[in-house]
Formats: sequence, C-alpha cells, structure tokens
Amino acid sequence: MEPIYKSEDVEESNYWNWNGFKIFWSVRGKQNTYPIILLHGFGASSKHWRNNSYYFAKKGYSVYSIDLIGFGNSAQPGIREIGKLDNGVWCNQVKDFIQQVIRPKTQNKVVLIGNSLGSLVALTCAVYLKNEIFSVIASPLPEPLKINKRELKFNSIFQKIKIKIIKLFFIVFPLEIVLLLITKLGIIKLGLYSAYCKKENIDKELIDIVRKPVLRNTAARSLRAMCIGMSTRGHKLKASYLLEQLSLSKKVPFLLLWGEKDNFIPLFLGKKIANFHRWVELKIISNSGHCVHDEDPSLFNKISYEWIRDLKTF
Repeated sequence: MEPIYKSEDVEESNYWNWNGFKIFWSVRGKQNTYPIILLHGFGASSKHWRNNSYYFAKKGYSVYSIDLIGFGNSAQPGIREIGKLDNGVWCNQVKDFIQQVIRPKTQNKVVLIGNSLGSLVALTCAVYLKNEIFSVIASPLPEPLKINKRELKFNSIFQKIKIKIIKLFFIVFPLEIVLLLITKLGIIKLGLYSAYCKKENIDKELIDIVRKPVLRNTAARSLRAMCIGMSTRGHKLKASYLLEQLSLSKKVPFLLLWGEKDNFIPLFLGKKIANFHRWVELKIISNSGHCVHDEDPSLFNKISYEWIRDLKTF
C-alpha cells in the first residue's frame, strides 16, 4: 500500500523523558499516519540517517529517528544509573517510544529500519513487540548465526562468576584513556574508511556525527555499560535465537540489505542467514560497504520503499 504524502518537508527535533533519561529524537512528515523508525548503528546516531528521512517522508511516511540511549545526544548513563545497556534495553526504549510518542498520533503498525546494531535492536523488537511491528529492514544484521548448535549451559554458580569477571574487567579497563586516544589519533576517521567502500562519502559532517558523542564526559561510563551488557546478555537476546523465534510465526516480514564489500560484517553471513531462514529476503548492494544507507542512499531508499510498498497489507 502506498500512503499519500500530506506534510511539508520539516524535520522537528525533540527530547523525550524515558525513565528519567533524556532521549533525543526527530520526526519528518509528522502529519502522515504510516510510521517508520530509523535505528542507527554502534557509534552513530539518528543524524546518520541524514540522506534517508526526507525520501520516506515525501513518500507519505512519518519518519522518526531516535538516538538509542548511550549514543548521540541521548543520555549516556553508566552501570550505576542503568546497570547495563544491551539490545533488550534498547528494545524497551523503542517499545515505550511507540506507546508514548507514536500511538497518540496513529495506531498503524511501525516499520523498523536499522543499520548494524540498530538492525539487531529491530530484530529484537520484531520478536518481543511483534504486534506493534509491520516489517523490518536490517542493513546489515550483526552477530554470527549459530545453526544446530546448542549453547553451552553453565550452572548458575559458574555463570555468576563469569559475569562478575566480565564486569570487573570492564570496570578496571581504562575506557576513558581508550576513547581519548580514539579522538586524538584519528582512529574515528580510520574506522570510517574501513566501514565505507565509497570514501568520498566520508565528509566532515559524518566525522562529527561519530566524534562529538565520544567527546562527552559521560561517554566512557556509558560504553562500559554497553560492554558489560552486550557481553553478559542471555541467549534470548542473540540473533540466532531471535531469528528462530521469528521464523516460527513469520509474522513480521524481514528484508536484509547487505553491502557487497562490507568489511565489518562480511556478506557470507547475510547469505548464511537467508539460506537457513528462507522467509528472509536478501538484497545485495554492489560496491557498497557497511553503511549502505549513507553510501548509496538513493538505491537504499528506493529498494526499501518498494519492498515496503509491495507487501500485501500495511
């Protein structure tokens, strides 16, 4: 179904209070009734969708971009404030955002579009919020897929010891110094050059999108909460389990958009997912890297829009 565009091209930025934390978000095409939420990747923010929100708004969608807690201009809590940060926490953030921000305006289901970590969050939402989600576009999906391999079951005592060791390691590990070196030694730019196939897309705006949140004095404590959270989360928050659960219902259509030359998450992993989960659709973008939506925005937008449009019902 192709919605009708109603609103002007105006992007509004806002802060939302989520459980006492300030969350930055923006919307374009807010008068439209078919919602899309754009979920950024690790180290990025809602501004990384700089070349996408306008397109979808012009096609008739209300396009929401949100800074996941710990990233961008959102609050950067540490383990004392939030305990941990993982895709379960970010899924809860999206759930409450839908209920508190989107639902007062429309009851239509939400399309989730994610990049990397944002894709994992979108997948998590598709499983645990399936009645709210219309479809998911993941570009790409992180984490290796485990097939026919049972996760080792440790007894509760060993598991508690393991978690304590991980927590102790990241508490002691000098992340403050690491982040300082990252900003001073040009490592951010080097990382972007590894992530992007099209180097000409790496401009000052992009570097600032990644660099500025790292310079905040709360960045290290929040990164520590992420390292602990993502390292100690249970199997029910991992991609293999989530895909298995989604495959049981096939309730949420799922598209993988993968850069052919992704150096961070190789294409063979996307092919592995699509081969094992036949209901997942894979589209490969040639001569593109880890951030297809920013490297080839015109192609990314067109493929995403046409796929959503051609689904049987919205």
